[in-house]
Amino acid sequence: MTGPASKPEGVRLDEFAIISGGDRGGAPGRVLKQGDTFGVFDLHGDAVPDGACEHGIYHEGTRFLSRFELRFGKRRPLLLGSRISDDNTVLAIDLTNPDVVRNGERLMRRGALHLFRARLLWDGHCLERIRLSNHALHPIELPLTLVFDADYADLFEVRGTPRATRGQLFPPIVTRDSALLRYEGLDGLERRTRLAWTATADQLEENAVTFSVSLDSHEVMEVELSMAFELATVKRPAWGYEAALSSLKGEMAAREARECGVVTSNESFNRWLRRSSADLRMMLTETPSGPYPYAGIPWFSTPFGRDGILTAYEMLWAAPDVARGVLAFLAQTQATATSDDQDAQPGKIIHEMRAGEMAALGEIPFGRYYGSVDATPLFVMLAHAYYERTADRQFLDRLWPHVLAALEWMGKYGDQDGDHFIEYARRRASGLLHQGWKDSNDSIFHEDGELAEGPIALCEVQAYAYGAWTGAAWLAEARGDLARARAWHEKAAVLRERFDHAFWCDGLGTYALALDGQKRPCRVRTSNAGHCLFSGLATQPRARSVADTLMDDAMFAGWGVRTVAAGESRYNPMSYHNGSVWPHDNAIVAAGFARYGMMDRAARLVDAMLDLSTSVDDHRLPELICGFHRRRGEYPTLYPVACAPQSWAAGAVYLLLASCLGLRIDAPERRFSLHRAVLPETLEWVRLTNLTIGDARLDLLLTRHEHDVGITVLSREGDVEIVSVK
Repeated sequence: MTGPASKPEGVRLDEFAIISGGDRGGAPGRVLKQGDTFGVFDLHGDAVPDGACEHGIYHEGTRFLSRFELRFGKRRPLLLGSRISDDNTVLAIDLTNPDVVRNGERLMRRGALHLFRARLLWDGHCLERIRLSNHALHPIELPLTLVFDADYADLFEVRGTPRATRGQLFPPIVTRDSALLRYEGLDGLERRTRLAWTATADQLEENAVTFSVSLDSHEVMEVELSMAFELATVKRPAWGYEAALSSLKGEMAAREARECGVVTSNESFNRWLRRSSADLRMMLTETPSGPYPYAGIPWFSTPFGRDGILTAYEMLWAAPDVARGVLAFLAQTQATATSDDQDAQPGKIIHEMRAGEMAALGEIPFGRYYGSVDATPLFVMLAHAYYERTADRQFLDRLWPHVLAALEWMGKYGDQDGDHFIEYARRRASGLLHQGWKDSNDSIFHEDGELAEGPIALCEVQAYAYGAWTGAAWLAEARGDLARARAWHEKAAVLRERFDHAFWCDGLGTYALALDGQKRPCRVRTSNAGHCLFSGLATQPRARSVADTLMDDAMFAGWGVRTVAAGESRYNPMSYHNGSVWPHDNAIVAAGFARYGMMDRAARLVDAMLDLSTSVDDHRLPELICGFHRRRGEYPTLYPVACAPQSWAAGAVYLLLASCLGLRIDAPERRFSLHRAVLPETLEWVRLTNLTIGDARLDLLLTRHEHDVGITVLSREGDVEIVSVK
């Protein structure tokens, strides 16, 4: 039981929360990303200034273009349609002219002129091709106006974090073929946006240029725009649209060729797969250490430790090189010293890294910030999973000192009171109060609603620690270090026993959300307990009870498992962490079900997420949705400031599919296996192509039968054992 209820707390806001001050627009927008540049546009392809709007083009944490509109004079074109290409490379928009009336006389009928815009991002540029086609039987003359501006707002300013002062914004320099926008930040960096166009402007204004368009009947004209985003003294080389498109398409095709292809009998599932895989390729950013999946657009387009690890884990069986890039990047940025400002201690894995003026000045703590309690054990878990998937001994040996440093952090800094549990308490007043994946200020609480005080031991973090100690033990055995292997297996066994005693809640049928600073359990039904199945921490009887709790009506919303059960004191289906539904969370829960042989429940979550994907724009699973119970004939309720795409939401489809199949790859033993595989009734078959295991390659057809899944080998190159465990 918890202590007496706390006094009413009023409204407590996270200092760096994403502020939704008004309606951010009901219709979905359009996003592009490449490298460290991303853009958020409306359906017209415009970035329209609005106090509650994140529209614009961002580069390295700063909005380099806050306004970007194409008009016929002062009038906005009529929208015919817009879409992102299937591979996420090109935003294509079809527009037309409105009726033009003067003194009661219609001078031009709407639909006479077709305006086509094709846009892409490449190498710190935004490049656009504009094509105007006159479909009227007479000549057309009209003004085409491009309006532009740059506020150079830090992303956290756009999110709603106020600033006392800003740097100097210089007046634009506009000529007939170009414009230069400049800002000198308080960090001493000059940021520039260089715009150029291939036509000659006839009218110049401070933030606009106008072209006089004259087209004969059925005549077509094209204009190319380029926008380069520069920092300090770097001047970017010019790119033309065709050359950039060729390079971008080549990069995406090369990425796709390295992945396992997946096709199923269900076209809705295929559309979900295609969108997810294209989103993941877009979110992958090449770093000196290899590919890293940035977390989400618009708020989290940067490296996050936890998000990168879990996304790599989701994709591991189909694209193991992503895990290699994530592990190498996190090893390179692993903390080597203690810093209270960064919430860092030696061996700790990074929470997030931010570019931008506010991070450089320390106005936000996230320039290089280590305030995650879970990223470090997850790093070790991923290292083990990657080796099991690839048998990449050379990389393991290079990574080994970083694994040892992470384990040292877990024992020395993570468990400061010696109770075998990893706890957190922030060390900087402006850092994150809660440092698990549910990091809202009100996300960790007791059954009466009292907020938990730290240091806090989260149930899922103990699960990750168990996975880290057992995984590290297997790695030590692979390296011939049997003494360490025995010691770490023993640590895992002790942790499992102590965890069961401290966290199990008989009356709830599940594990407590956390232990607070006084070791009182937070007796709340949450999805966090499902992560204890994911790593194998739960005993078999406990796992069955947790699964029953997760899939009852209070927890399962129809679209997926809620973060917090309906009926709990702080349950709110419209909250970020206290009753919402997260796709990545459901994928982890499904993997936990599969680990304990509950394949039917894993398949049920596959079906729920499939239904969700068919109900959202472009089959793109968002970061989260509201946790209202599913009502017949209605769509899910979207969360207003959810990121989409979000990498670990996109990766969920891969882990969900692998979970219901019981798919395992043991590369050191050169073995592919299915364990108690099932396919939901929505899938008759699944075809896998270019599945690599070491130097071998497989093409497989997996077919649903009444009680199991059959395996047909379509192609096999190299020595691989294929096993089906009933």
